Amino acid sequence: MVYAPAILGEIGIAPRHSQLITRLNPGDVRVDVGGGQLEHFYVSGGIIEVQPHVVTILADTALRAHDLDESKALEAKRRAEEALSSKLAQYEYAKAQAELLDAVAQLRAIERLRKKY
Repeated sequence: MVYAPAILGEIGIAPRHSQLITRLNPGDVRVDVGGGQLEHFYVSGGIIEVQPHVVTILADTALRAHDLDESKALEAKRRAEEALSSKLAQYEYAKAQAELLDAVAQLRAIERLRKKY
């Protein structure tokens, strides 16, 4: 099984799943490798393509959840919140919003991983 944060909500993909292409939100992708073990990955959004025997995720950033750095994510969140509170041009505001969403998604992935262990 593969669990991913699709744009309309989390999806679960079982073996021989019907074909699907959809956008992903930033968040935690979990892969059930068997024996009750889940591998966790963080993706910064992207696209997931599902074929009956293959799942492909295209993302700008993909990290193993163990490689996430909580202090860096907290600092990025703080910077994005500061940028949002100041008067910005529309492009800078949108960029700050995207950075904030990315930082919050990383922190959620870290929290989810902590609950697992």
